[in-house]
Amino acid sequence: MANINIKLVKSLNGRLEKQVATAHSLGLRKIGDITVQPDNDQTRGKIAKIGYLLQVTEVK
Repeated sequence: MANINIKLVKSLNGRLEKQVATAHSLGLRKIGDITVQPDNDQTRGKIAKIGYLLQVTEVK
């Protein structure tokens, strides 16, 4: 299974509580944090909710 690099590029300040919780569930707390997650439906759903805050790249 492939993995995805996810980087938080915009601040969580002033965001809805659910959006902040989604970012935290991905392991992202501050701008510049990077995490590697499995490429599955659950992760893709989280990215879809807060995609405008993230930079997503695939790991080969």
